[in-house]
Amino acid sequence: MPPELKAEADKGIFERLKSLEEYQNAEVIFAFVSKNIEVDTSYIINDAIKSGKKVAVPRCKADIPTMEFYYISSYDDLEEGCYGLLEPDLKKCPAASSAEASIMLVPGLVFDRSGYRLGFGKGYYDRYISDFSGLTVGVCYSKCIENALPLGYFDRPIDVVVTDKYIIDTR
Repeated sequence: MPPELKAEADKGIFERLKSLEEYQNAEVIFAFVSKNIEVDTSYIINDAIKSGKKVAVPRCKADIPTMEFYYISSYDDLEEGCYGLLEPDLKKCPAASSAEASIMLVPGLVFDRSGYRLGFGKGYYDRYISDFSGLTVGVCYSKCIENALPLGYFDRPIDVVVTDKYIIDTR
């Protein structure tokens, strides 16, 4: 996607996410720090911090495909970690626990209309969201929505998918 179209789509996703009542009322946003090919989450992270929400981002464990979330107050709290991702610096960031008034942004390469996703194949998010009590929100470009995807035993659906053109509520 050309950079100017990607930036426009990223802003559309951000605006639709902000329109969700659950986002507006959330005390904690569990986010991911995006890579270049993903929806740009910097708008969301910066807005949430500015709005006084707590922001937690994951730190992956490579030896066993699990992750833990840590609170950040800015991008200065991040360092390069697993798979070249920006992750919380454990010397600066306290551990987060999932709170009832929280939402989790879930990355995906493709989502379907039932809330299932194709990620990068390690199962980190499927494992984590199986015990997450808040709202799960997939962020994705509308061109990356399919009617149905192949499912694995451990795949978990997302509650809401936010795209640059529309919102899919799968609850």
